[in-house]
Amino acid sequence: MYLCLMNNQLLYGIALTLVPGVGDVNAKKLIAYCGGAEAVFKEKKKNLLHISGIGERTVDSIVKQDVLSRAERELLFVEKNNIKVLYYLNPDYPKRLQHCYDSPIIIYSKGVSDLNVEKIVGVVGTRNISEYGKMLTEKLVSQLASDNVLVVSGLAYGVDTYAHNAALKNNLVTAAVLAHGFQTIYPAANLGLAKRIVDSGGCLLTEYISGTEPDRENFPKRNRIVAGMIDCLIVVESASKGGALITAEIANTYDREVFAFPGRIGDHYSEGCNRIIKEHKANILTDVEDIRNIMRWSEDKKNCAKQMRMFRDFSPEETKVMEVFANEDIVYLDKIITETMLSPTKIASILLSLEFDGVLTALPGKRYQKL
Repeated sequence: MYLCLMNNQLLYGIALTLVPGVGDVNAKKLIAYCGGAEAVFKEKKKNLLHISGIGERTVDSIVKQDVLSRAERELLFVEKNNIKVLYYLNPDYPKRLQHCYDSPIIIYSKGVSDLNVEKIVGVVGTRNISEYGKMLTEKLVSQLASDNVLVVSGLAYGVDTYAHNAALKNNLVTAAVLAHGFQTIYPAANLGLAKRIVDSGGCLLTEYISGTEPDRENFPKRNRIVAGMIDCLIVVESASKGGALITAEIANTYDREVFAFPGRIGDHYSEGCNRIIKEHKANILTDVEDIRNIMRWSEDKKNCAKQMRMFRDFSPEETKVMEVFANEDIVYLDKIITETMLSPTKIASILLSLEFDGVLTALPGKRYQKL
């Protein structure tokens, strides 16, 4: 019975992604208004037209339900190929990404990997990686091995390839976000790498249904998934324009920390990194400790705080806030506001007090961690 309900939820969730003109933001509006993806397709046309941003042409597509047969074929495809479907309201969906306004409502995952681990780092850069860039990428990832991070990249030539390979070499789990469906791997030269990622406990991720080709316009959309599911982004090398800088820009809009290696003035593939550092869109990165310090990855502080919390009494309002952390160590500010029903001003005061007392710590991206 549960499996049947899950399949129904996924079927209609997939179908909603196929409706022309809906998109990620409007899909979430529809689901929130109707109470679920399946309910969207059963809602009356006149009611759907009341939803802001949903036009008559889109509503007609929903009412016709032509997309359901294609969604059924996709569900058969994922079951046959052992692909997991991550629905944005389910607990296995990447929580960091879940809070991004334009996150996809459906992500397909090949491979079994926990996408909600404590530390997730994105590594991106030019396809035309230099010997210097190769050295930086491999050294950085090897140094991050002791932090047990999940390494996320895009399986492209250059920096992406070296980041994934360095993660595998250092026994780190890595996830590759694709800009196409699972009927292929692009670039084809990375087919073996993709297989090793899955075999080692990592995963391949995409928002695209099978049959979707790696078209040019898919790559910027892919970049928002990389930027949204991580704690911080590292740009190794980049020209003055390119996908890595698009990812960095998106990461900044999501309040993620961005780091960039500085390069020699005049080097073509250092121009992008030098520029975003100069414009204060990235922290300068010269050593792995720069990441650890800014991201506040300190175990000593956590252990000290646990001892302190044992001797502290919470007020009723503080207890409400701490109850939000009952099943999660890291929680977004929006969730605290929603679940406590306290005013933002009051919550800000409570969070500051709890942070001073070492109970919580503020993280980049409007998140708080229980210590």
